[in-house]
Amino acid sequence: MKLNTIKRAGKSHFVNMGPIRLRQPFPTQAIEMIDPFILLHHYGPYEISKANNPFDLGPHPHRGFEPVTFLVQGEQLHRDSLGHQSVVKAGDVQWTTAGRGIIHAEGPTKELVETGGIIEGIQLWLNLPAEKKMMQANYQHAKHEEFNVIISEDKNVETRIIAGELQNSFGKIATQTAVNAFMIDAKAGGEQTITYSNKHHGMLYLLHGKVTVNDVESIELDKNQLMEFHQDGDGFSIKAERDSKLLFLSGEPIKEQVATYGPYVMNSQTELLEAMRDYQMGKMGFLPAN
Repeated sequence: MKLNTIKRAGKSHFVNMGPIRLRQPFPTQAIEMIDPFILLHHYGPYEISKANNPFDLGPHPHRGFEPVTFLVQGEQLHRDSLGHQSVVKAGDVQWTTAGRGIIHAEGPTKELVETGGIIEGIQLWLNLPAEKKMMQANYQHAKHEEFNVIISEDKNVETRIIAGELQNSFGKIATQTAVNAFMIDAKAGGEQTITYSNKHHGMLYLLHGKVTVNDVESIELDKNQLMEFHQDGDGFSIKAERDSKLLFLSGEPIKEQVATYGPYVMNSQTELLEAMRDYQMGKMGFLPAN
């Protein structure tokens, strides 16, 4: 197979979001977005306790995109204006389709705060095309053990298919657009080749460890952690230099104008103003603070 050439490798710089310090590989000055992906935040690992709990996010709205959480360590409680309440555990994924509007809240569970522990995860913003921005909101919670897993020939790389398709095996999450999301756990020395459609924009984000991609360039924690590919091949190869965890994402670009403000991703400034008005008027539902 022909490997996709590497378009660029980028760092995952720390930014401050209120009391939270987290990594933001994009958007940056160099990478505005990787269509259809708007934003990627890598939060934690944080030590959570009664005395230190900065990651308790109260009720807040979203419209026009899909906020997705890949929880790596710890436990989070999710609540939303659709009536869902669920405990998201390490390895689980929560995939919210905000559509016309949803209010949700998330933070470490009371049990994690009481006993103390680590929380870490990825927050991804996946755009919706204009025709789906005002669809009915929806929420999906998939557990770690529910995902199909592809194991490499050397038995050292496990690839969990969260959404999309790999080697005729399919993800648990139902998506609104053509998207792949794979969580890859590789032991040192492990090798694997991942295939995906050349219609997709593809990228690889490293959470932990060090991995050589296509035998030509490495990504490593605290150095370059994000790798973006050209659409000129059928996939990429990895070799783990150390025990590593990576998130692979790919999707067909939507190629529409994007307007963002706070928790809203729309196509125009007018639509952003309408979103703010609708939230203030209660049209996105209601969720009590506690």
